[in-house]
Amino acid sequence: MPIERILVVNGSPRGNNSNTRVMIDEFLKGAGKAGADSEIVTLAEKQIEHCLGCFFCWTRTPGECVLDDDMEDLLPKLDTDLLVFATPLYVDNVTGLTKNFMDRMIPLLDPHIGIDEGGECAHDMRSGRSPLIAVVSNCGFAGMSHFQVLRLLFRRVARNLRSKVVAEIYRDMGGLLTARSILLKPLRASYKKNLRKAGREVVENGGISDITQHKLQRPLIPRKKYVEAVNKQFDKTLSKLEESRPEEE
Repeated sequence: MPIERILVVNGSPRGNNSNTRVMIDEFLKGAGKAGADSEIVTLAEKQIEHCLGCFFCWTRTPGECVLDDDMEDLLPKLDTDLLVFATPLYVDNVTGLTKNFMDRMIPLLDPHIGIDEGGECAHDMRSGRSPLIAVVSNCGFAGMSHFQVLRLLFRRVARNLRSKVVAEIYRDMGGLLTARSILLKPLRASYKKNLRKAGREVVENGGISDITQHKLQRPLIPRKKYVEAVNKQFDKTLSKLEESRPEEE
């Protein structure tokens, strides 16, 4: 399926001022160069209530949720070629904003249960068409092992939507993407270039090449150096806060 339209769901609570947004922007620049149109939905700017589990969207009002919030306008946007879930890692998982959005996607599904190719139960999409899925995430820890849950989660999400994951971009040491250090500028420039390349490859080839994937996963700096820098910065911040506290009488 050609990828002409891309919808990115940014689940970072920090919205447009996030490391996640840095990754999204560069990926979409590359996708745009390959001819794809894109839109970013910033969940931090939307009012989306929790799913009530009432199943009215399957029975009384098929395909429509009883809740009156921004999800009503967002659901039609999911009729796209590529759906990008972009989220920082929170407790080894997606953010609450992202999970809430995912729960509220249930009106898109038909309530009847079918059996998929793997012999598992699954629903069909009401429209009969599911978007391809890509994942963009970053975390404050060093090491790619921290994304194990997301790797499995979105494969299961894709299975539930009768779709497939065509791209995964995970960035450890995510804070370096927005850290104020001139020494990091060349590293960030190189990484952003690879993000743009990944975006272009996904649109043109339906996935990210092994070479580009390898470059995207290379550590930005040595792990030990990163851990020391992060801890030093926190100690400095905590020390300033302690000094600013009024003395007890």
